Amino acid sequence: MSKKQQKWLICYHLAIGGLALISSGLAFSTFFTHGNLLTGPSGIFMNSMLAIFLVDYLVRFRFSKNKKSFLIDNSFDMLGLIPLHPIFAIFRIERVIRLIRYYHIFWRLGLDGKITKSVHRFFYATGFVYLLYISVVIVVLSALLYSIVEKISLSNALWWAITTATTVGYGDIFPHTTIGKIIAAVLMLGGIGFIGLLTSTITGFFTSDTTSTQDNDLSLLLKKIDDLSDQVNQLQNQVSKIQKKPHHKKKS
Repeated sequence: MSKKQQKWLICYHLAIGGLALISSGLAFSTFFTHGNLLTGPSGIFMNSMLAIFLVDYLVRFRFSKNKKSFLIDNSFDMLGLIPLHPIFAIFRIERVIRLIRYYHIFWRLGLDGKITKSVHRFFYATGFVYLLYISVVIVVLSALLYSIVEKISLSNALWWAITTATTVGYGDIFPHTTIGKIIAAVLMLGGIGFIGLLTSTITGFFTSDTTSTQDNDLSLLLKKIDDLSDQVNQLQNQVSKIQKKPHHKKKS
């Protein structure tokens, strides 16, 4: 790749990363404000972003060498293309994270080390990121459908979905319609299962880290004991050799 192509690629990534950051930020802000991203200038902007990211996704998919790996690695990008509600634009923040990893931003800032490697191993080696992806899909989609059916705000529906999926169930919000009860049942069966897998994955990761640390400490201790035993054996051999040497009396 020529320098000119590299510059264009950097500009393209900066533009996409900026649009992803802005659109996901706007979607996230709806949890704290009463902004409407479905109509008006905000709706036009979000629909335009949806079109841009859709074209970007299709082009990258077209030129990807391994289609299966592309679909798995870009799962959150696919979620960001769901046209049901602008709230799904939140998932575009993963595009920014991928760009940070692609250009090794943490390494360039001198922040790359044991912590970042552990974080990467936790998210990808354990499969946590994929469980998180499925769990978030179930919770967000259930909240969106519940808000439409029960005619409540998306923020309240999301609160209901989280408390239901985590088996907390405060009871402050509950379904009144038949379809709402069906959505709740699906969330209970699917959400609780994947939330359980998430917690077990987290527990397993830290448990395995503690076990491996203890094993390493035990290995070091055994090695030191072996070294000490070798030194004691060498000392005993030297003492034995000294004792075996004949003693010559001095002549008077």
